[in-house]
Amino acid sequence: MSNDVLIPLLAIVTIVLVAGFAVWQRGRVAQSKRDPQRSAFTEHHGEAPRPNRPGTEH
Repeated sequence: MSNDVLIPLLAIVTIVLVAGFAVWQRGRVAQSKRDPQRSAFTEHHGEAPRPNRPGTEH
């Protein structure tokens, strides 16, 4: 194969693989958000975040 074909083909394959990986990860995140045990951090550190410091409210 010449570089005139190989470079665009590699670019397209890379974009497709990255998009596929992103869709797969998004699906995993969506699935885990329906699970109450989704986060070890939340499980070990409590559900509610700490309150904002004074003067940092937006």
